[in-house]
Amino acid sequence: MRFVVLRGLLLASLLVLSACSSKFITYNGPEVTKVEIHKGQRLLKVFHGNRVLKTFDVDLGFGALGHKQFEGDGRTPEGRYTIDRRNPNSSFYLSLGISYPNEADRAYARTIGKSPGGDIFIHGQPNLKGKRGPDWTAGCIAIRNGEMRLLYAMVKNGTVIDIFP
Repeated sequence: MRFVVLRGLLLASLLVLSACSSKFITYNGPEVTKVEIHKGQRLLKVFHGNRVLKTFDVDLGFGALGHKQFEGDGRTPEGRYTIDRRNPNSSFYLSLGISYPNEADRAYARTIGKSPGGDIFIHGQPNLKGKRGPDWTAGCIAIRNGEMRLLYAMVKNGTVIDIFP
């Protein structure tokens, strides 16, 4: 009988510990209606209406200044997009896809004979060891993993994201 009780306590403890270490959490706060990226300030702001719910420091693409124009320029896009997909198995902890490129982005890239690129995400840190400097991504927006865990829970697909210079 004592063995059964101890075994039950051990299993319950393991379940609690595994739940604590999960990268997926539940968010029960106000609905997120918009995300803003302020590239010059290196800030990501999460809004419900006009109220800021949360602010995060960000790293950007290695060519951070200016709007993304073509694949490989290292710039982070500017303009209005939406969160259009989620990747729970990202090489960068978790990630939220941004709907770049839009039609205007594709049209401009065509005029210069290049691809606009794609696969722009808000994501966590890479699953690799080593120190990175600021603005190390290929055009994405990076935040710390603990912050990404919260943002991933807060933001739903279809949420508007405005990216400012």
